Amino acid sequence: MSEYDETAVEEDVAAEDYTAEEETYTEDTTAYDDTYAEEETYDGSSVSTVTETFDVDGDGYADETISSDGVTLIDSDGDGDAEGMAVDYDGDGISDELSVDADGDGTIESFASDTDGDGLIDTYESDTDGDGFTDQVSVDTNADGYVDSVATDSNGDGFADTVATDYNADGLVDEISVDSNADGTADTVLSDTDEDGFLDTAYTEAVPEGDSFQSQTGQVI
Repeated sequence: MSEYDETAVEEDVAAEDYTAEEETYTEDTTAYDDTYAEEETYDGSSVSTVTETFDVDGDGYADETISSDGVTLIDSDGDGDAEGMAVDYDGDGISDELSVDADGDGTIESFASDTDGDGLIDTYESDTDGDGFTDQVSVDTNADGYVDSVATDSNGDGFADTVATDYNADGLVDEISVDSNADGTADTVLSDTDEDGFLDTAYTEAVPEGDSFQSQTGQVI
């Protein structure tokens, strides 16, 4: 599904950092809802069923769907063409992967998946430049419904070179790691050490860790 190489980036730009769009960097506009209902069987007992609804365009209204054999086609704009496809691989009634054509150009550019099997989408893979390859992976690592780590390949070389992380789940970026020379090691790290919402500490290969470069507005310079 993804051309992303998760093994090439080390230290702060680590592959394991992007295993679950974060309130911090980007908000996910793809939503789906699992509604549980009770059905009576022929002997009078009841069983739980799951009804999924999708809102891939984020307009607040459930999209039209057609489902068959674990595959659900999602028409978000009612034009008869699917803008999304959900797949239930394990047959539990809950989709495990969601593919979305958010811009309606006929090409899938985003993939959402439940990597830990808890029934909640936690990983988003996106092709932000439309070249057919994933260049951004967003992850909800703590299963709170918000992305807290975003790894981006900004130069199109197939390797993540920028990772933004919200460690304390407050919706603000706590650290940005940048591998500017594509050697697989972070050479610039911007951190919010006092959790005031401003990145106040900069570490680079040329500057000792702990030195600060901060303007009066709190932004690192």
